[in-house]
Amino acid sequence: MPEKKRLIFLLIFLVFLLFVVNYNIINSFLIRSFESPFPYEFGIVERVIDGDTLVVNGESIRLLGINCPERGEKYYPEAKFFLESFVLNKTVKIQFGKEKYDKYKRILAYVFLDGKNMNLQIVKEGFANFYFPSGKDIYYSDFKNAWIECLKNQKNICKPSTDKCAECIELKELNYKTQNVLFYNSCPFECDLTDWKIKDEGRKNFVFPEFVLKPNNSISIKVANGTNTKEILFWTDQTYVWTEKGDSLFLRDKENNLVLWENY
Repeated sequence: MPEKKRLIFLLIFLVFLLFVVNYNIINSFLIRSFESPFPYEFGIVERVIDGDTLVVNGESIRLLGINCPERGEKYYPEAKFFLESFVLNKTVKIQFGKEKYDKYKRILAYVFLDGKNMNLQIVKEGFANFYFPSGKDIYYSDFKNAWIECLKNQKNICKPSTDKCAECIELKELNYKTQNVLFYNSCPFECDLTDWKIKDEGRKNFVFPEFVLKPNNSISIKVANGTNTKEILFWTDQTYVWTEKGDSLFLRDKENNLVLWENY
């Protein structure tokens, strides 16, 4: 056999041998990559701080994709108890997001128990709205659908308002470029919006001062410095509210029940 052919056969044999030896390693890597688009590890939940924060292996974990009520707000203790009842002292899978840490140095992660995404379950049960401040990832659609399911089932923070004006107030504009929101009263009677609340996906809240919206009239809420007028209310304690990467608006009555929501 010519020397050239002999070298070719030897090379093919070595490649085949290398493939056989490393097949299990390669296969395992491919399965892991397919099942988990983000890196992950396992740990024991040592403490549940609130509905969207827990401690695993001594590290503070901020749950991705959700935002729960804060201390003092309606459903805060229920959200904490719900998460605690499932994961406390359990071994969970921690799947990191695109960014591993938030500005408070907490780890950002999805938490899985027995293959179930607990972040997602919290939204389904109405203890959190969906929340993607860094932009939409592969789980975004799952969380948005979980929120819609929660609205359908009218659970907890998804409970609809029974205020007579809930059917009257329409969202006419949500403009993240101008940071402006416009509401319109389509009913033939006045609507008292005092203590109603506008909220984004995160922690930013606007509480209406003493204010009545007249029939067939509109009101703008702007994120800017200014003095409230009959036509414009100013959200003055923020430099911005509505993000370019996508956000949601939640309007709630004075009982904290949901009047409407809009997502972009």
